Amino acid sequence: MSHGDYKAFFAAACAGDVSLVEHHLDAGVDVDFIHAELQSTALVAAIEEGREDVALLLLERGASRTLRSPLEGTTPLEAARAAGLGRVVERLA
Repeated sequence: MSHGDYKAFFAAACAGDVSLVEHHLDAGVDVDFIHAELQSTALVAAIEEGREDVALLLLERGASRTLRSPLEGTTPLEAARAAGLGRVVERLA
C-alpha cells in the first residue's frame, strides 16, 4: 500500500475497507478530512453508506463527534440516527 492519501482514505471509508482506512490513518491522514470535491467528512459518508465498523473505527481514532459535514449539513449523530446505526448512535450519544 502507498502512503496515506486523503481521497483514497475517503473512498476506503465509504467502501467499508477497515484495514485500508487504518492504513491511511497510520500514514497520517487527518481523520476529520473533508473531501474537497464532495464536501463531506469520511465519518458522515461512512455512516450514510451503512459502514458501521468504519464509523466506529473513525470515532476510536479521534474523529470529531460534532463536526458538521458540509454537503449533508448533518452531524455524525444526526446521520447515524437517520441511517439506523444503533452502535454508532450509542457511541455518539
